[in-house]
Amino acid sequence: MSQQTQLQQKAEELLTDKKVDLVIGYGLVETGHIGAVFITTPEQSNQLLWNDQCVHNLVVYLKRKEVQKLGRPAIIVKGCDARAIAVLETEHQLNRENIIVIGMECAGIRVNNVLQEKCKTCDLHQPPHCDFVIEHPEKVTLTSDAISGSPNRYARLEKIMALNIEERLDYWKQEFSRCIKCYACRQNCPMCYCDVCVVEKNRPVRIDTSATLKGNFAWNILRAFHLAGRCIGCSACSTACPAGIDLDLLNLSLAKAVEEHFNYHAGTERNVEPLIGTFSPEDQENFIR
Repeated sequence: MSQQTQLQQKAEELLTDKKVDLVIGYGLVETGHIGAVFITTPEQSNQLLWNDQCVHNLVVYLKRKEVQKLGRPAIIVKGCDARAIAVLETEHQLNRENIIVIGMECAGIRVNNVLQEKCKTCDLHQPPHCDFVIEHPEKVTLTSDAISGSPNRYARLEKIMALNIEERLDYWKQEFSRCIKCYACRQNCPMCYCDVCVVEKNRPVRIDTSATLKGNFAWNILRAFHLAGRCIGCSACSTACPAGIDLDLLNLSLAKAVEEHFNYHAGTERNVEPLIGTFSPEDQENFIR
């Protein structure tokens, strides 16, 4: 039985037994593409899809007020997406007991038939922290070696970190010059949940509202630092960016620093103190020297 069929059956069961009021999953949307669908009746369960085009991180919808009004949710997650739930729980942004999480074992997600970079070094094909996990039919494909031969999640940083400081600055100038300040990265990130974002505060104006190079640098670097110790590497920001800016590289750089200095990898464990705002006498201080 395919993963999609098992998923549809599980959703139908949960809705029939009234264990949830809706299922947040993947399905065909008005544009004809695969996007988020909100299933509220057992009869709608056959609308749920699962394949290697299910790119979006649906956890972002758990913080949307209009979705919360629909009642107790079940949500479909990949391995990287599941980490977001753990971070939100740690930050007291959701009550895990009120959510049913259905994990889908994943052999990689493709955009325009190209395997996403994050999938090439994925080390979490089986989603953690789930109530149910629907297994992939071919276990042999669920190892990093089978996909790329490299389990190093920070491999993509090596090329840019090999550049000198001036070359790296030039690279980001070229990247950020394309930013149009649409904030799609923010809207698609499950970790961006502030009611009022800093870019919307105008007394005083902290970041240029227009798409100037200075303002673009300020916005993208500020957001990356806000995600330090929180980004779970789902690539929702890069996928959403209409300018094709590889925002993952910024987040990966900070995630690598966090792991090296604090041995902390966001979302891998539940019920742990968040890195930012937590002090430990065992923390090394060499990162500020």
